[in-house]
Amino acid sequence: MHVKKGDKVMVITGKDKGKTGVVLAAFPKKDRVLVEGINVVKKHAKPSQMNPQGGIISQEASVHVSNVMILDPKTNEPTRVGYKTEDGKKVRVAKKSGEVLPLNNDKDN
Repeated sequence: MHVKKGDKVMVITGKDKGKTGVVLAAFPKKDRVLVEGINVVKKHAKPSQMNPQGGIISQEASVHVSNVMILDPKTNEPTRVGYKTEDGKKVRVAKKSGEVLPLNNDKDN
């Protein structure tokens, strides 16, 4: 998957087209990502120990990974992702500027 947790992405299609946010979670088996402030849905919650009041809660729902593009670190525009090896390691590269995309979390890579 070209998107990882912590990446800044822009939504390229759908009801939130043009909005940007940070990837909160990636689900590679389902090809979906959870983006901060994107695809916000209302969920009806019954009263429980955690939420004694219950009510309607707003939360983000996942979007398909094909609907988001990584923002180029140099120009802050949406870009495709390429891969190349540097010092024997595979790194992600922004196609527009050629800039290496930073690794935000080292445990997944």
